[in-house]
Amino acid sequence: MTHLQLHGREPGTIFETHLPARLDRLPWGRFHTLLVCALGITWLLDGLEVTLAGSVSGALKNSPDLHMSNVDIGLAGGIYIAGAVLGALVFGWLTDRLGRRKLFFMTLWLYVGATAATAFSFNLESFLLLRFLTGMGIGGEYTAINSTIQEFTPVRYRGWVDLTINGTFWIGAALGAGGAIVLLDPHVVGGDLGWRLCFGIGAVLGLLILVMRLWLPESPRWLLIHGQHDEARRIVESIEARLREQGHELPAVTGQPLRLHARDHTPLAEVFHTLFIRFRRRALVGLTLLTAQAFFYNAIFFTYALVLTDFYQVPAEHVGWYVLPLALGNFCGPLLLGRLFDVIGRRVMISLTYATSGILLALTGYAFQQHWLDVTQQAAAWMVIFFFASAAASSAYLTVSETFPLEIRALAIAVFYAFGTGLGGIIGPTLFGQLIQTQQRSSLLIGYLTGAALMCVAAVVQAVWGVAAERRGLEQVARPLSQVED
Repeated sequence: MTHLQLHGREPGTIFETHLPARLDRLPWGRFHTLLVCALGITWLLDGLEVTLAGSVSGALKNSPDLHMSNVDIGLAGGIYIAGAVLGALVFGWLTDRLGRRKLFFMTLWLYVGATAATAFSFNLESFLLLRFLTGMGIGGEYTAINSTIQEFTPVRYRGWVDLTINGTFWIGAALGAGGAIVLLDPHVVGGDLGWRLCFGIGAVLGLLILVMRLWLPESPRWLLIHGQHDEARRIVESIEARLREQGHELPAVTGQPLRLHARDHTPLAEVFHTLFIRFRRRALVGLTLLTAQAFFYNAIFFTYALVLTDFYQVPAEHVGWYVLPLALGNFCGPLLLGRLFDVIGRRVMISLTYATSGILLALTGYAFQQHWLDVTQQAAAWMVIFFFASAAASSAYLTVSETFPLEIRALAIAVFYAFGTGLGGIIGPTLFGQLIQTQQRSSLLIGYLTGAALMCVAAVVQAVWGVAAERRGLEQVARPLSQVED
């Protein structure tokens, strides 16, 4: 049965299609740019939220309603991550069942509402609850967004695009830092009102993103699996027509068609069998990469402002100035190194960036403990570290989103994000909050060395068991569960 004979299919119907190959061989066009801007901006929102939480920490401690301590700041970071973990699991499961498009609207609405409401927090408990809900929205966005972008991006651009999109997290970080600089300035707003207005930045951006997403279609790959081949074909033909109108010549489609059978959903038993038995080696790689980068980033970045204020006596309203160079290094890493992940390959580049990040963190942590660095030198050292660490962290999301089958892609992202972030992202900020509370540099060094060790272990795991997914179609990297043997 060919794809021209697929009217009125029922679940279980076997059909053939070239649609994934047609998407993979496309040149880059305006549609792809719109896709990246409308969906990739999710990372910008997360960067904004994480940076705001750190940049306004001094103002939160001085708030007459919240009265937060250093431990409370660390707890708020952990609560945000806990919400992201739960959101990823719940919405990841729904993304594979209900579709990418429905979920990237649903999760964005949750984020907008929760972050706007955070500005009206009236005590510590309400602030923590709203940070939890904000995290749920962002965690759900990760699963819907990463799976959609992977499934639309032409094969030769997939690594660079994914890393660059993840790098936009740091544009959000710069916006958060800049907003905090302005709004916490006592000559502009300052005081308790300043930090409240900071959280309104994300709500405004979220509403703009909702409008941008109205023109995006459902993933044709998801539609195929769910028996909606005609709609999938219409979307692919529309993209191809727009590219021809823009003057592109489309390469011929080569290779054998995929033989698939439609299904309503994938049972959870099959999901976990696929993740932890059939692909258990890939699962180990994904879990290790995500755990290491989550501990590294969340432990250090959530408490970065506290290090500046408590150890370098930087005024709370000036913290944002030190976040800006950090954001620059983080954004430039994926942007400048990203193409090498497609050219040199995933296994080499992922291992190299993880190992480099870990070694540099250990060296800088020791220099910090020995009082060798003033605040400017410390900021410069972090900038260099995160140039490599940002590319490493972005590649972890690339790995889990392209090395598992189409039918469970969103939930695979969710499961490994949840495990990795739960282990590294919740423990990290809480642990570092306690370490900073001791006011001892030697205590912080223990945390830095732990993060460095995790990154180096992840580099070894990737070098040994990583998948060479560069320049290969998603269905070649991970055979669809719905694919029928010839």
